[in-house]
Parts: sequence; structure tokens; C-alpha cells
Amino acid sequence: MNDSRKIALNAIEEKKDLFFALSDEIWALAELSLEETGSAEAFCRLLPELGFSVTKNVSGIPTAFCGSYGQGSPVIGILGEFDALSGLSQEAGSPVRKPLVPGGNGHGCGHNLLGAGALAAAYGIKCFLEASHLPGTVIFFGCPGEEGVASKAFMARDGFWKTLDAALTWHPADANEVAVGSCNSCIQILYRFYGTASHAAASPEQGRSALDAAELMNMGVQFLREHMPADARIHYSFLDAGGPSPNVVQPSASVLYMIRSPLVKDALALKQRVDNIAKGAALMTETLTDQVFVDGLSGTVPNHTLEKLLQEEMEKLPLPDYTEEELAFGAALKQTCPQKIPGIAAAHDKEAAAASAALSDKGRKPLNDFVLPLWTGDHFSAGSTDVGDVSWQTPTVQLHTACFVSGSPGHSWQNVSCGGSSIGHKGLLFAGKVLASAGVRLFTEKALLQAARDEFAAVGEYICPIPEGENARTLAESEKIPPAFSGQMTQ
Repeated sequence: MNDSRKIALNAIEEKKDLFFALSDEIWALAELSLEETGSAEAFCRLLPELGFSVTKNVSGIPTAFCGSYGQGSPVIGILGEFDALSGLSQEAGSPVRKPLVPGGNGHGCGHNLLGAGALAAAYGIKCFLEASHLPGTVIFFGCPGEEGVASKAFMARDGFWKTLDAALTWHPADANEVAVGSCNSCIQILYRFYGTASHAAASPEQGRSALDAAELMNMGVQFLREHMPADARIHYSFLDAGGPSPNVVQPSASVLYMIRSPLVKDALALKQRVDNIAKGAALMTETLTDQVFVDGLSGTVPNHTLEKLLQEEMEKLPLPDYTEEELAFGAALKQTCPQKIPGIAAAHDKEAAAASAALSDKGRKPLNDFVLPLWTGDHFSAGSTDVGDVSWQTPTVQLHTACFVSGSPGHSWQNVSCGGSSIGHKGLLFAGKVLASAGVRLFTEKALLQAARDEFAAVGEYICPIPEGENARTLAESEKIPPAFSGQMTQ
């Protein structure tokens, strides 16, 4: 290992307890999208202590911030997240379901680990730049609301990612691997219907049911599914069904839609068809309808140069070593999870699946203490992440490290339990070191960074899914927006 990488890795090791404490603090706060005031304050309190200058309210988002160190180029961004999920409160280190707060929030996606590990990486790179006196800048981006606001897409609309030479990030998972392939773009829209209340038995002819309109819209979308691309997805959820009284013609209803397709332009085209169905449902029921934009994000663009870089660094560094206590806890928690061959490639390639099965004892091993081989085949995930918007504006790569037990479902109480334990700590430390080591190489190997930039040059035009004039807001705030029309609604 060269001296440059040693500086970064030793700096992270010396401060590891600080990053563990930060992760635990955010885990305990468990704040939802755009409500992460305490979590953002924890980062902004720590960043100056670690030598970073802080900018708050990035893209007009109160809980978005960045910490910067250095001058000039290259400029490398490290992406962090810290929002939690509702309904997943769970005691840390427990192998059984045990909510701390019934119905409370929990870090079921491990973003407490993600943010702390990303900051560890940025700090390691900062210490390298400080010691080497080389030109260059490292920026830690605190990106709120990945689960429900897509703040990185708002930052993309404002051109933040174009200023970077490359972006690095990671995500907690149940295996150590480079995240490869692409995923769906996604647009989230709230459709609202407005009718006229009336006695459902005595004077139904005077009522116009908003609930009927919402139900007819959903029925129309079911028929649309036959005539949309196979890799597109549409999901919906009722937020307002009018009220609990069946003898009232319901005057209001709202339904939240997520419309996904690999490319933003195709998601927008599919959204137009859903818009027409909503208009048709309103016409059939003689109700009024409007819509509120909630969020949107793009699919990911792979960068094979950076993927190879992360794989090389991951294979060089020592993997976490688990204690007997951690192995026993992992084995107990594993009993609540399905047996699954780990890794992205296992579901798509027979050879990759065979290699993963051998390493993981066919998915029976509780903790995946190995590095999966880099898979270079095509992979598409039907899910979505706002890291995609970053990847359309600068070369971007993402790492997975084992922070959860093997087979742990996404967005689960098992993840919350593990993410507040020493197993999660070890995963975030490993991720921080891999990203820092890769970042140092991007600063010291000009040809490597140029190769990543050359590959990125082939990426097509970025179409931002965020309309001009839209602000990042919670779903609750979206629901409170006044109707797009005014005046008395009568038929």
C-alpha cells in the first residue's frame, strides 16, 4: 500500500469511534425525509471540527448541506444520506421484532450508516490532501430525503453535480460488492379529485363522487398496464378516500402514483397517459381533478472504469473480522430472513450465482465475510435511486458493503436491528476506507480519472425530472397545496 492511501486509511481508523457515534446518533433520531433537522445538525456540527467548510440550505432544501475542503481540481464528491422510514422502529441488536416506539420510525435502509461512512471517506481524503499539499477539492454532500423527496435530483436541476470530476457513494447491504447496472427513473404525482357531497340515499343525484373518480382512474390504469413497456412500473396508494361515512357521497379523494421507466423521457410519456386517464375519470363522474408534483429521479448510468477501481480497492483492504458474539447474533437474526444467494449478479448469471453460492454456503452463511467478484454483464433493477441524477452529470459509482445479515429484506426491522449494532459499524468503516482509498487514486492517477471522464462523455443528454419552479417538500406539504382551480364547484 502506498503512503498516500495509508494517510487516508489511518486517519479514518483513528476517528472510527467518532463515525460510529455519529451513525448511532442518527439511528436514534430516525427522522423521515425532509424532517432530518437533528441529523443534519449533527453533521454540520461535526464537519467544521474535521476541517471542512460548511454550506447549508443547498438547493433551497433546509436539511441539505455540503462540507468542502481543498482548492482547485480535481473535485471529487462523496454522497451521504441520513433519512429513515416510517413504521420500522426496532431495538438495536435484537434478533426478534421489538419496536422501541410502536409505529415509530427506523433506519430500515441503513442511511445512518451510509451518511457516517461517506463522511469517513471524505475525511480520509481530506487528510490525504492536507498532508500531500496536492491541488484538489473533496466535497461531502449531505443529501436528505432519498426515500421520498429525491434531493439529488433537485441538486441536479441546479447543476451541482456538473461541477464534480467524479462522485463516489455506497449503500449498506448484505454483501460486499460493487453496485453495477442501471435502474428505473421514477416520477411521483399526487392526483386529487373534488366532487360534491350529498346524502347517498335521499339525494344521490345531487352528489358527484370524488371517490368514484379515483376508483375509475385506478381501473383505467389497470387496463393501461397491458399497453406499456414491460420494464415500466406503476404503483398507487390512496391517501384520501373521502371519509368514514358510507351514506355520504364522498366530496374528496386523492391517490398517489409512482410512474417508473428506465429513461426519464419514457416515464414522462407514460405519465401523460396516466394524466389523461385521470382527466377521463373526472369527466365520467362530473368531478374536478388536479395534480401535485411530489418528486422525480433518473435511472443510473454505469461507469465501468470507476466500478473496476472500487473492486480493486475492495479486494486490497482487509475485510471486517467478526467476534463470536456478533456471529451468534447474526445467526439468530438470520433465522428470521430468507435463504438467498447474495449479490446483484446471482439473479442474472449462472456462473456468478455458482460463485456466490460457494462463498455463502448457498445463502446459509449469516454474515457474508467475503468480496463478490465484479460482474460486468448487463443488469437492470426495477427500483429507483436519486443517485441516478448524479450519474447523468458526472462519472458516478456506488459500493455495497455487508452491514446486514445475509438475506435481510430491504426496508426491514432486521436492517434496523443490525444497523444499530457493531456489525453495521464494521460495514460503514469498511465502506469509508474503500471509498477513501479509491478517491486518493483519483487524485494521484490522472489517467485513471481521465478514463472515467472519457467513458462518461458518451452519456446522452440529461433530462431533469424536476419541473422548473418546483420545490422539495414532504408529501404532507404537497397535500396542503390549494386546488389548481377556485370558485364554487357545482354540477
